[in-house]
Amino acid sequence: MSSILIVDDSASIRQAVKIALNGHGHNVTEAANGSEGATKAGAARYDLIITDLNMPVMDGLSMIRKVRTNTAYTGVPIVFLTTESDPGMKSEAKAAGATGWITKPFDADQLCRIVTKVLAK
Repeated sequence: MSSILIVDDSASIRQAVKIALNGHGHNVTEAANGSEGATKAGAARYDLIITDLNMPVMDGLSMIRKVRTNTAYTGVPIVFLTTESDPGMKSEAKAAGATGWITKPFDADQLCRIVTKVLAK
């Protein structure tokens, strides 16, 4: 069972991701913004972080940059789950340390396939 942190300001998105991933045997922890996500990532070790890009308090890019300063997260995959589709933003996310990008709305089966693939690396 993998431990996954989902960071999104939308409670309904967090719940949908949690239901999908719990159904595949993953343990999911939720955070409502990047600041909360960075704090939770600092307090526990997750096998994967899935984050939104545009959030209040701290956005996803800032959170990734902060999390990547922790050596425990050097090889941990971080995947964006966002409505943003701008190629420039995708490049910036990759430069910040993002492993992948899923555009909302998402399909639960697709999400689980991507999570399985990313965790297998």
